[in-house]
Amino acid sequence: MMASVSELLKDSLNELIKDQLKEFRWELKSHYGISASELENADVLDTVDKIVEYHGPEEAVKVTLNILRKMNQNHLAELLENKHKEGAAKVESKAVERDYSEFSNRLKNLLKQEYERILDGNSESSHLKYLNDIYTDLYIVENETGGAMSEHEMRNIELNLNKTVAEETQMKCNDIFKVQCDTGRRNRKVLTMGIAGVGKTVSVNKFILDWAEGKENQEVIFIFPFPFRQLNLIQEDCSLMELIHEYFSCAKQLSSLPEEEGKVMFIFDGLDECRFPLTFKKSERLTDVHEKTRVDVIVMNLIQKNLLPSALIWITSRPAAAHLIPRRHIHQVTEVRGFNDEQKKKYFTKNSSADVSERIISHIKRSRSLYIMCHIPVFCWISLSVLQPLLARETLDKIPTTLTGMYVYFLLSQKEQMTKKYSDDLPKSFEDVVLKLGKLAFIQLLKGNLIFYKEDLKESGLDVREGLVFSGLCTQIFHTEKPVSGRKVYSFVHLSVQEFLAALYVLFIYKVKKTNVFPLTLAEKLIWNFKNSLFDLHRTGIKNALRSKNGQLDLLLRFLMGLSLESNQNELKDLLPSLKITSEDMRQTAEYIKMIINNWSALVFVLLMSEETQEMFELQKYRGSDEALIRLLPVIRNTRRALLQSCNVTGKCCESLSSCLQSSTSLRELDLSNNDLKDSGVKLISDALKTHNCQLHTLRLSGCNVTDECCESLSSCLQSSTSLRELDLSNNDLKDSGVKLISDALKTHNCQLHTLRLSGCMVTDEGCCYLASALSSNPSHLRELDLSYNHPQHSALQLLSDRLNDPNYTLNTLNLAHEGRFRITAGLHKYACDLTLDPNTANTRLILSEKNKKITLVEERQSYPDHPDRFDHRPQVLCRQSLTGRCYWEAEWSGSDVHISVAYKSINRKGWVDSEFGHNDKSWSLQCSDNRFIACHKNNAKFISAASRSSKRAGVYVDWSAGTVSFYSVSDTHKLTHLHTFYTTFTEPLYAGLGGFQLGSSMSLCKMGTVKKQPGKQMKSALRA
Repeated sequence: MMASVSELLKDSLNELIKDQLKEFRWELKSHYGISASELENADVLDTVDKIVEYHGPEEAVKVTLNILRKMNQNHLAELLENKHKEGAAKVESKAVERDYSEFSNRLKNLLKQEYERILDGNSESSHLKYLNDIYTDLYIVENETGGAMSEHEMRNIELNLNKTVAEETQMKCNDIFKVQCDTGRRNRKVLTMGIAGVGKTVSVNKFILDWAEGKENQEVIFIFPFPFRQLNLIQEDCSLMELIHEYFSCAKQLSSLPEEEGKVMFIFDGLDECRFPLTFKKSERLTDVHEKTRVDVIVMNLIQKNLLPSALIWITSRPAAAHLIPRRHIHQVTEVRGFNDEQKKKYFTKNSSADVSERIISHIKRSRSLYIMCHIPVFCWISLSVLQPLLARETLDKIPTTLTGMYVYFLLSQKEQMTKKYSDDLPKSFEDVVLKLGKLAFIQLLKGNLIFYKEDLKESGLDVREGLVFSGLCTQIFHTEKPVSGRKVYSFVHLSVQEFLAALYVLFIYKVKKTNVFPLTLAEKLIWNFKNSLFDLHRTGIKNALRSKNGQLDLLLRFLMGLSLESNQNELKDLLPSLKITSEDMRQTAEYIKMIINNWSALVFVLLMSEETQEMFELQKYRGSDEALIRLLPVIRNTRRALLQSCNVTGKCCESLSSCLQSSTSLRELDLSNNDLKDSGVKLISDALKTHNCQLHTLRLSGCNVTDECCESLSSCLQSSTSLRELDLSNNDLKDSGVKLISDALKTHNCQLHTLRLSGCMVTDEGCCYLASALSSNPSHLRELDLSYNHPQHSALQLLSDRLNDPNYTLNTLNLAHEGRFRITAGLHKYACDLTLDPNTANTRLILSEKNKKITLVEERQSYPDHPDRFDHRPQVLCRQSLTGRCYWEAEWSGSDVHISVAYKSINRKGWVDSEFGHNDKSWSLQCSDNRFIACHKNNAKFISAASRSSKRAGVYVDWSAGTVSFYSVSDTHKLTHLHTFYTTFTEPLYAGLGGFQLGSSMSLCKMGTVKKQPGKQMKSALRA
């Protein structure tokens, strides 16, 4: 019940003490016309009555507010004003609701009729099921996954499998627009994301139905649902009110909309189906609900709050289209995840017997692919329709365990239903219509469309009646009460059904017509005329899948491969009798699958379909790049050790990698060494480490081109309750300023770091003193500290060795080897070494000059004395000095076809090809020519494209203990570009080598500046208990 004005005034004046009340009365007497005699003995109630009597209720509130503010009682004035406004708003709201109640009730009745029943599975349009009878709660959480939006949606499901319930805020669809308990605020514009078929539209339908039935969100007067697939059909200009009148016949007499906060809601379902442009930056401003304009302008201005700013807006979208709405226009993002395990069980139990339900759940748990897909409600229906009759049989030898098998049986079940319904010429008509649907699926998949119209069906040779014969395959979306949506809209029951039918069409057309329907370049078309085996079809499919930016053909490719497997042939022949596949084709396909297994596109599915968490994943074995890593993130989430070193990964993909770290509970070790992450990339990784879900123990960032700039983020991460125990920052130019920030983190007891590697980080006495101070503040955690290849002097060495020898400290390993002033040099030049060529190893066709720093290949043999170390047949030479520890050197050349190498001393000197650098197990080589490089070891070559104007200079970095040899191209400005890194375990000392195979070509060891040799210091003690 609302308080009256007199009660509000009384509550305010009761807060005043005696002297303050006296001052209040004096103000009334002096400025507001009430005599002194009337107020002389007045108490609070009398005073209130006099104010209201003299000025009326509304003016009395204004008078009281003015006096309270004059007395500096601003808090009382604000309370009074707010309570009065709240009461007035409620009165006005009730009046508004009375004015609109008739229209609201009509709208509720209309929407109840429209949304109380939905098409469930293979129910025909005349046998729709009641939503309340079949609805199972969906798993909806605040905020989106945060994963990459440019990957196949099946991977988004896998991403969420490892998320724990505790880290997410779950909600029901009816609560999305209610006042939030934690903030006290209400969401006004919400974007709900979810993959195709996960239940976004069903959630919207349930929300609308519960409102229409008077169960939920009754403070909302009007809800206007506008699916994008219907808005696409509007060609004429119209106003917002005209749009409402056309869509909702019950509102034709409605001339305006309530302007009070949250009384009107617009629901725009299916942003990914929008076919008109949403250009928010260029959108014309619209504020009048009666002004005519394009439908896209109406939608954008509602979202921007220019038009009816008090309205609630709900948008649903697949992840790939979510970027169409700038996030500044969205107050809350939610995500529909589909069914969790409990909801899956509830769905199967509700739609089958308890025994069958248990058997279905047990079966899908045996296959990771089926288990992943059953998070999608539509796939649960497909699984139920396929498995229920199969599990009822006595023999269980033909129960599908793969996605391909499941969809083959799904089509067979559709065929069986049609056999019962239509008996005339069914086999031919079924095959014909399925292939037309397949053509439609394929063409629209290439375009990225999930919905299509009558003209799209005609383009595929499909009669509308034929498409509707198979209600389980192609559903009709049509609301007869909306004249504006007179055109019918079609879609497949799920994206995966579209992808399967597309694959079936591709294979059938190839087998019957020897035609490749994949998009081909002119050169590929010419090649196809001569090479058109099934192998060549698969290869074309792979190329097209790799070209797609969002992986839209990945599942089609998988279905295409699966349809070629022996296990699916009998059922496939039952499905499409005209399709003939020979055993020879099957053998070719099997071999091709083995050939492409090293490709990351196929690898994702192979590894993901494994039920167990992978122990280790090495990206370098596959295709190392940003694009490869982004597509392989689902694999990384499902592994314990991810070795991504030297894989040409840059900071560009660190946002996706950060999301992966935040969602993976399995990953324990991550090696990103020798990738160009830079400070920006490491900052993103650091943010992920702060999250509770990240359980990473070991992080290696050696040689990632980071500076002291990223150390602030790393320091903040280490000071949080991170699980990190080992951090390797070696070979980065952090300097003392960066070490200070890391030391600040080491001082805190939250930092649990056991091992810290800062080798080759340009650390001097100053940085070492910071570390010593940190160890004093927190002596209980750090056990190993690597400061090799830096420049600490005596005082710092003493401080650190004191900590090492003190039993009160856990530090038991301190590495200070290879120190020296020349280590305070940026980049790899801190490891520069001075080399000279060994004349005793030089082939007789090589001329040595410039104090044994240069070789030239000539035709005439030189009269060198015989020597057992000389290369007899290959024009190459080794250096005198061995390469130990970390060494960096450079060579430049003229001509072409030269070799820059490192080799064991035991390399064969008397052989031919087996003595050539890179063609045996005792040497590692980089062959340099005008337009490319070739990295070679044990006769295995990797071809590397050269830069457009690559300089004729290369650098070689050897880390003997780490077992790495890295080759770099060196530009005229001395910028290094990484070419290739070999990983091995060295068993002998290494020697630099040069070789040339083009007459007149020459090579020189480059001068690296003054390199001072100093003895290294290394202090170690045994591990303490």
